[in-house]
Amino acid sequence: MKEMSGNEFRFFLSCDINLPVTFRIERLEGNLPSVKSSISEFDYTTEERRAELYVECALFIDGAPFGLPTRTRLESIGPSYCWNELITLSTKYRDLTAHSQLALTVWDVSCGKDEGLIGGATILLFSSKKQLKTGKQKLRLWPGKEADGSFPTTTPGKVPRHERGELERLEKLVNKYERGQIQRVDWLDRLTFKAMEKIKERESCKNGSSHLYLVVDFCSFEHRVVFQESGANFFLPSPPIASTNELVIVWDPEVGKMNPSEHKQLKLARSLARGIIDRDLKPSSNERKSIQRILKYPPTRILSGDEKQLLWKFRFSLMSEKRALTKFLRCVEWSDLQEAKQALELMGKWEMIDVCDALELLSPVFESEEVRAYAVSVLERADDEELQCYLLQLVQALRFERSDKSRLCHFLVQRSLRNIEFASFLRWYVTVELNDPAYAKRFYCTYEILEDNMMKLGAGANGDEDGLKLWQSLVRQTELTAQLCLIMRDVRTVRGGTQKKIEKLRQLLSGLLSELTYFEEPIRSPVAPGVLITGIVPSESSIFKSALHPLRLTFRTASGGSCKIIFKKGDDIRQDQLVVQMVSLMDRLLKLENLDLHLTPYRVLATGQDEGMLEFIPSSSLAQILSEHRSIISYLQKFHPDEHGPFGITATCLETFIKSCAGYSVITYILGIGDRHLDNLLLRDDGRLFHVDFGFILGRDPKPFPPPMKLCKEMVEAMGGAESPYYTRFKSYCCEAYNIIRKSSNLILNLFHLMAGSNIPDIASDPEKGILKVTSFFYRTFSVHKYKIVFCFLL
Repeated sequence: MKEMSGNEFRFFLSCDINLPVTFRIERLEGNLPSVKSSISEFDYTTEERRAELYVECALFIDGAPFGLPTRTRLESIGPSYCWNELITLSTKYRDLTAHSQLALTVWDVSCGKDEGLIGGATILLFSSKKQLKTGKQKLRLWPGKEADGSFPTTTPGKVPRHERGELERLEKLVNKYERGQIQRVDWLDRLTFKAMEKIKERESCKNGSSHLYLVVDFCSFEHRVVFQESGANFFLPSPPIASTNELVIVWDPEVGKMNPSEHKQLKLARSLARGIIDRDLKPSSNERKSIQRILKYPPTRILSGDEKQLLWKFRFSLMSEKRALTKFLRCVEWSDLQEAKQALELMGKWEMIDVCDALELLSPVFESEEVRAYAVSVLERADDEELQCYLLQLVQALRFERSDKSRLCHFLVQRSLRNIEFASFLRWYVTVELNDPAYAKRFYCTYEILEDNMMKLGAGANGDEDGLKLWQSLVRQTELTAQLCLIMRDVRTVRGGTQKKIEKLRQLLSGLLSELTYFEEPIRSPVAPGVLITGIVPSESSIFKSALHPLRLTFRTASGGSCKIIFKKGDDIRQDQLVVQMVSLMDRLLKLENLDLHLTPYRVLATGQDEGMLEFIPSSSLAQILSEHRSIISYLQKFHPDEHGPFGITATCLETFIKSCAGYSVITYILGIGDRHLDNLLLRDDGRLFHVDFGFILGRDPKPFPPPMKLCKEMVEAMGGAESPYYTRFKSYCCEAYNIIRKSSNLILNLFHLMAGSNIPDIASDPEKGILKVTSFFYRTFSVHKYKIVFCFLL
C-alpha cells in the first residue's frame, strides 16, 4: 500500500496482488427480440419460446486471448435474466497489463443445436487513470456481434459520450455510492433513490428498450488498485509533449536504477580475485577520517557509491570495529551470490555488535534471511527487561521477514514462555495487528505459534500454573475488554449529563454485570500483567466528561490493594502507546546515567484499533490548577508547605518539579510533540509534571509556527522567573538530559524505522518524512550557550 501526503490517497499496486481476477455476472437488462418457435423448416407457429441464455467470459491481454473462456450457467427463469454468478479466472491481478480487457458474449441455446448469438461487449479492466475498475458496470451489448478482444476493440461496452444521458450519469453516481465514495445519509438517500426510479421510468418510456445491457459487478478492495508492472518504478505513462509553453512532467523509467557503466566499474573494483590483496590493505589518514565520518552517520542515511566502495575496500581492517558492520552490510550487492557469500562469512567473524545495531538489521533495508537471523542471535543476549522496551517494534519487524515462521517469530515466542508479562504484551501487540489486511495472515500465524507453545508448557514451568492455565489467564483479558466495550455502549445510550451516565455504570456493575465485581478467578491486568485483579469496585468507578465518555475503573488486586485504569473506546491510542514507550525508554537511559528526572511513564496498551487501556495517575491539569489556585506555587504549597523553603514549599518538591519540567521539555522536543496546552499538562501533588494526549507528533501541530520547546510561562514563573537560579538549574538539566539521550540517538532512530510499516497515523502518512523529522531533532543545533537556552513559550 502506498500513501501520499496532503489529500491522502491510499492504494494498492496491481503487481502486488496475488489473487485471481474475480467478478460477478449479475443480470441482463432490456427486452430480447421476440423469437417464434419452429415446427418445421418452412413453417412457424405464433407461439413465442423462452430463450435460454448464458454468458461467455474471455480475458484478453494486449489484444491476445489469455487463458480459456469461462461460461455461466443457463438462465431462463423469471421475467428478466439474472445469473448473479461469481466468475473466478485462473489469471491473477498481478499478471494483468494496462490494456487487459474482458470480452463478454451472450448466447442463446434455446433454438436447438445451433447457438444463437445475442450480442457482446468488451470492457477494459483499468480506467484511463490506470485504476482498476470496481463495482457495478453496465455494458451495452452490440446485437448480433461477438465480443471483440482486440485492442482497440470494435465492441466497447461503454456508452459513447455523445449518447450518454441523465440515466448514465445517475448510474455512475450510484456506482460511486455503492463503493463508499459518496457519503451515506439515510433519509436523503431514500428520497434520492425514489426520484431516480421516476427518472428511469421516464427515460425508458422516452427511449424505448432498443438496447440490451449486461450488468457486471467487479471485485472491490479496501483501497483503490493502481496499475504497475512488476519491477517498474513509475505509475503513469509520460504525457505527450505539448507545443504550448506549459510545464510537463515526464516520468523517467530509469530513475533509481544503477548506471550500467558505474555498475560494471563497481564489479571490477570488487573483483573477488582482489580478496587476498584487500586483507592487507590499510586506510590512509584521510581515508580513516572518511570512514570515521561515515560510521557516525545516522542509521537512516543512504550511503553514496564512493562511500560504499570505501567501506568495501577496507572491509577486512574494519572487522574489529563493531559499529562498522551495519554500514558494511549496506554496501553489499546481495544479488551477486559470490559477493553475498563473502559478506556473510565476514559477518560471522566480525566483532559482536550491540543490541541497538541489531535492531537496524531488522529494518526493511535488510532482506537477507542470514543477516536477520544474525540480528536475532544478538538480541538473544538482551535480558527480558531490555527486550520488553523494544517489543512493540520487534512485533512490527515481523512485517519485513521473508516468511511467516521466521527466526524472529520463534525467538519472541520462546522468550514469552519464560516470562508471562512478556507473553501478555506480545499477545496484545499481535492481536491488534490482526486487523491489518496486508499482514493479518502473518500475525495470525505468530498468534497460533504462541498459543500452541504456551499450552504445551508443563506444570511448574512458569510458577505454579501449567501452560493451559497461563494461556486461559491471558484469554480472560480479552473477555474483560469485550465486556467493558458492552458497558460503554450501554452507557453512551443514556440520555442526560455525565452524572446520569455514572449512575448507569454503577447500576450495571451492581446488577446485570455483577460478575465483574468479583471475578471467579483473578485476571492479569492487561496494562500491568504482574498485577492480579479480582474485580471492579462500582462505587469508586466513574466516567470522564468528554465526547467519548472513557471509563475510569477501580480494580481490586489480589494483594489487597487497588489500581485504577482508564478504558477508551472509539479512539486510536496506538500513537499514545508509542510515545509513552519512548518516554519510558528515555527515562531508563537517563537513570542508567544516574539522572532521575522524575518522569511519569504511565502504562498505555492498545487492545484494538479503536480501543485501549491507560493507567490512571491521580493528578490535575494546569488549566484546573490555575483556575482554582491562581498559580502552580499556590497548588504545591497546599501539599508541601515549608515556611523556610523556596517560595514557601519544600526544596524536594520544587526540585522534583524542575526536573520533571526539564525531562518533558527535552523529550517533547526530540519527538516533536504538538498540540500542547494547559489541559494536557498534568501535575501530581508531589510536584511531578507530565504530558498526556499525543495526537500530534514528529513536528505536526494544529497551531501555526509552534515553538520547538514546549514550555509555558506559568512553569517558568513557578521556578521564580527567567532570571531565577532555579530556572538556570532547569536549563542545566535540559542540556544534561539532551546530551545523554542524544548518545542513544541511533537506538531511537532504529526503533522509529521499525515502525515505518505500522498504521500509526503520524508515521503511516509519510514514514520517510517522519523518520527524517526525528533525525533532525537529534542532529540540528540545540540552542545552548553556557546553559543559556533560547526557549519559546507555548501561549
